[in-house]
Amino acid sequence: MSLHLYDTSTRAVREFVPEEPGRASIYLCGATVQAPPHIGHIRSGVNFDVLRRWLLRSGYEVTFCRNVTDIDDKIIRVSAAEGVPWFVVAERNQRAFTWAYDTLGCLPPTVEPRATGHVPEMITLMERLIERGHAYASGGDVYFDVVSYADEYGKLSNQKLENMRPAADTDDETCKHDPRDFALWKGAKPGEPTWPTPWGPGRPGWHLECSAMATKYLGPTFDIHGGGLDLTFPHHENEIAQSQAAGDGFARYWMHNGLVKIGAEKMSKSLGNSLLIPEMVQKVRPVELRYYLAAPHYRSSIEYSEEALQEAAAAYQRIEGFVTRAAEVIHDVDADAPLPQAFVDALNDDLGTPQALAVVHEVVREGNVALSRGDKEAVARLLAETQNMLDVLGLDPRSPQWREAGSDLKPVVDALVAVALEQRTAARARKDYAAADAIRDGLAAAGITVEDTPHGARWELTR
Repeated sequence: MSLHLYDTSTRAVREFVPEEPGRASIYLCGATVQAPPHIGHIRSGVNFDVLRRWLLRSGYEVTFCRNVTDIDDKIIRVSAAEGVPWFVVAERNQRAFTWAYDTLGCLPPTVEPRATGHVPEMITLMERLIERGHAYASGGDVYFDVVSYADEYGKLSNQKLENMRPAADTDDETCKHDPRDFALWKGAKPGEPTWPTPWGPGRPGWHLECSAMATKYLGPTFDIHGGGLDLTFPHHENEIAQSQAAGDGFARYWMHNGLVKIGAEKMSKSLGNSLLIPEMVQKVRPVELRYYLAAPHYRSSIEYSEEALQEAAAAYQRIEGFVTRAAEVIHDVDADAPLPQAFVDALNDDLGTPQALAVVHEVVREGNVALSRGDKEAVARLLAETQNMLDVLGLDPRSPQWREAGSDLKPVVDALVAVALEQRTAARARKDYAAADAIRDGLAAAGITVEDTPHGARWELTR
């Protein structure tokens, strides 16, 4: 089975056939940087990172563009409330997002354009729309005329134009031909940043930014446009309208990840229920948080709870435990070992990570049995399968990304612990269990967990 993806625009699972054979292009709506990221934001980054890794593993050359919206109404409001320039707010929070993506193991984008660096492309797009009769200037603003595109507008979100509410994106609705028209450009206001245009100084509207950046880096027609489900309308609907009305083919597949909720409400800064990434990685390790966000199907919603987070961490640790124990027996892993067909089929079926991880856990169970039997040939095969699957998901515990702090000192710690374990083994041999337990407890107090196995005692840092 070849890769099939759910396309929001057709509301169907479609075979992925790229615009250019052997190449895949992805545009992901990135951060609007008015605040630091919570797990609802970063879920999108993790989900589309898995897609990108799977495309790479499937042999595609991938161009991945993830934008930064660094000027917006919300950013301006935060800067006014804090009494600092807008760019201070944007820069501070962009760094927080970059740290969060990196911390959760997301590959860096091929290109990460900022909205403020692409005003010339936005002006060109507006000129094309005005020339085609799909946009108009009014009072220093520029608006998209939705009635001029009525036959197509609303198809992505499955809405009819007559049922839509006003865009409500400007203080003076009398400037519009129709209250549903949306702003492409907003005229200058006192104290706000501005850029010059043929229609006067001002700043870009949110939707215009993404269309200009996507087509600059991926071309007038590209493969996949992604983002959170909450962006379907109005943001993505408006992107399609302004891009296709200007004559671009734009995105051929639209993918939307589900939201993270708390108590059935979407996680948001306005609700005050944000779970910020620095706080989350104090509760579980970053790799465990990635597992938590990647394990559900990308289109499903996640109902956040501490219990579910800890269950995900425990599930990952079971995988990690096998990999760690097996690597002590098998030192050279076949990185070219084929992936289990069931794993391949799961990811080809609309990126089915729950089914893919079920395959991982089944292989791990087989691997633990092989370890207990001392079947090194089977252990080698199952370890290679496990690590190769985890690499696709960005979860391989042996990758440099997830190496534990202090792991470079492992040979030194090995030698010191080996002495203690020899003393413990000798104590057990003479049935001095009190002394053996005291040695184990001393190691535990030092942050070292000892496990007795059929192959002898082994240790790891206490989690």
